[in-house]
Amino acid sequence: MSKIDNTQKRAIVFPVSHTVLLPKVETIIQLKTLDDIQRNFLENDEIAKIALPLKQNFGQKSLEEDDFYRIGVTFAVNRIEESEKALHVAVSIKDRIVIRELQLENGQIYAQYELEPDQTDLTEQGREEMLDYLKKVVYEVSEKFQGGERYNKVVEPFADLNLLIGYLSQFLPISNEDKYELLKIDSLKERGLRFMDHLLKQKEAIELQIQMSEKLSERANRFYRESALREQLKVIQEELNEGKKGKGGKKEKDYLSKIEDAQMPPDIRDAALEELDKLESLGPQSSEYSVIRNYLELLVQLPWAKAEVKPVNLGAARRILDEQHYGLEKVKDRIIQHLAVMQLKNGKKGSIILLVGPPGTGKTSLGKSIAEALERKYIRLSLGGIRDEAEIRGHRRTYVGALPGRIIQSIRKAGTNNSVMVLDEVDKLMTGGFSGDPASALLEVLDPEQNNSFTDHYLDLPYDLSDVFFIATANSTETIPGPLLDRMEVIQVSSYTIEEKFHIGKNHLFPAILEEHGLTTEQLLLDDDVLQKIISEYTLEAGVRGLKKQLSALARVTSEKIVSHKVDLPYRIKAEELEELLGRQVARHDRVQQDNPPGVVTGLAWTPVGGEILFIEATDMPGSGEVILTGKLGDVMKESARISLSLLKSRLPLNTVPFKERDLHIHVPSGAVPKDGPSAGIALFTALASLITGKKVDSQIAMTGEITLRGAVLPIGGLKEKLLGAQRAGTSKVLIPKDNVVDLKDVPEDVKKQLTVIPVETVEDVLRETLGISLPRIERLLQQKEGPGFLEI
Repeated sequence: MSKIDNTQKRAIVFPVSHTVLLPKVETIIQLKTLDDIQRNFLENDEIAKIALPLKQNFGQKSLEEDDFYRIGVTFAVNRIEESEKALHVAVSIKDRIVIRELQLENGQIYAQYELEPDQTDLTEQGREEMLDYLKKVVYEVSEKFQGGERYNKVVEPFADLNLLIGYLSQFLPISNEDKYELLKIDSLKERGLRFMDHLLKQKEAIELQIQMSEKLSERANRFYRESALREQLKVIQEELNEGKKGKGGKKEKDYLSKIEDAQMPPDIRDAALEELDKLESLGPQSSEYSVIRNYLELLVQLPWAKAEVKPVNLGAARRILDEQHYGLEKVKDRIIQHLAVMQLKNGKKGSIILLVGPPGTGKTSLGKSIAEALERKYIRLSLGGIRDEAEIRGHRRTYVGALPGRIIQSIRKAGTNNSVMVLDEVDKLMTGGFSGDPASALLEVLDPEQNNSFTDHYLDLPYDLSDVFFIATANSTETIPGPLLDRMEVIQVSSYTIEEKFHIGKNHLFPAILEEHGLTTEQLLLDDDVLQKIISEYTLEAGVRGLKKQLSALARVTSEKIVSHKVDLPYRIKAEELEELLGRQVARHDRVQQDNPPGVVTGLAWTPVGGEILFIEATDMPGSGEVILTGKLGDVMKESARISLSLLKSRLPLNTVPFKERDLHIHVPSGAVPKDGPSAGIALFTALASLITGKKVDSQIAMTGEITLRGAVLPIGGLKEKLLGAQRAGTSKVLIPKDNVVDLKDVPEDVKKQLTVIPVETVEDVLRETLGISLPRIERLLQQKEGPGFLEI
């Protein structure tokens, strides 16, 4: 190959991809949005510019030398058009070059290159013949498409082989590597032959697709012809009274007998027979044949007959609940009462139960125990995350692949219409949205006044769900829509006490874990103090799911030691070995301090995993009367702090006068944990009162309650969990709102024995119990004054 210039030259590089760049071709290349310097280089005609193909990294992020091919072209810019994402540059390709070295300087790519022009190894006659052949192939392809004549007119004027290849390549499915091969070939003859191969392959592919389409069309016509002949044959057979002697006769007769045996209500039976008549009039090749057959299968498989109502043995039901669930006495009493009502009403229920409580407290397993106590089939539907109404009510049969809803599918699977159906995680339904509202679809299911005629979209016939015992479970009622919540009877399943967790772990979980891991009490022993340490230091939950995981971890470790003969049997786990077996403790609960300085009091908080103590800290500093609140407090808690300060200024005005020139800072530790709610009201008030009076509050006193501007203490929720947290933290006295005294019956006796619970009604009661300050109650905010214009309020 002869080179016209062997001197290495330097030019700026512009990366390109997915296009064929050949000498003497005018084309449009797409460049990513450039900065001002690169834009100036592009528009300056005196600067040599190279279009260099990319072999990878088409996103052009942090380009490196290995991302480029070594053969490129120089070009001149004719026109620049800018869009939102890229620059479209009309260029004239000049010379074919080979890259000797790439350099990256200040974000620009430069190249040392040498010219490497094409070899003109075709005679004038050979060039003309190759051009004519390529045009001929284009003509043959365009004739197979409507409107293809305009491509002939476009291709006809081309007299340069590279120009024709560059134009046609944009319409062919040629890979980026093959496009680069066309540029890499320096022989004009070889390049033309290589491109000819691509063009002929595309021609053959188009001809093959046309042939396949013609064959498919012929087959479809033959199918329609055969269908028409079958329809005519069926009419002739019916005229000759031979219509039910075909292959489908036996199956249709089976459907008729199944319909008669299904004990359907009269209106359902009539609808089923009507569908059977439709099936008999259709051939197996009909698109509706399989739809009707699947529908008949559902009708004959659904349990229509009323199930026998078995008497409920309340004693046996209580025994089953006690064996499978420790504690939860209030919940079990409510369930037994519900079963007693069912017994008196011959199995008809008047409401649907909703079990609400923290995770791991046994809500789902309670439903299973109820099914066992009633000797009924147990069905569980997980509703968490369902966003499509059709999951509940099914699809219309007009849709392809339509199915009945999960309610009807479960009834068919159970084979009885009086099963116990647990609707798990009903609070996690995705309400609203493009696919409908599944929570609203449940309104008919869970309404005793309506579910005796529940209509599934697929079934499109009323089905009686009144004998199904529905039990819904949820972690919270906040996300359950009001109309749906109104249809259910809520039973609160509270968190377990430490004593209850201990009994559950010892009598239920540990034996089950041993059996699950193939162990016996002759191989593994767990002392009571070790179990109590696991509960207090290695679990942080309201239920016992985490406790089960920790016991499973101990069983796995023990299995490995036993199989490896590393320990003597029986292996007794010791308390000091827990850190080695389970790692560091994961549960760290706050404990009361030995001494609280002025401005610090102990409050009580409710969490989804039980109660905790909460320290309220207040301090002051020189300033302008600003109030600073920190600790990731919610809006309601911030309002409680402002109410406390206003109430304090009205009750102890003399003590708060100096605060006009001082700033108050209130902080609640554990700053990364969000905190909100009104129940810290009296704790905030007491902390501020302690600060301004300089008196300490006994660290053994904890408190909870909401306050108002008139000084009243209002009731709060979660009293049981808060008192359990106070007991665990080591407090001895707890202040609670007077209206919450009725809730003390839910608190375990051992907790009430360890705590002195003092009801308070006003902030004056709070100050007297915490700081020993006695203030008279303000019965009237404004008193009558002498003179006109003053009224007693």
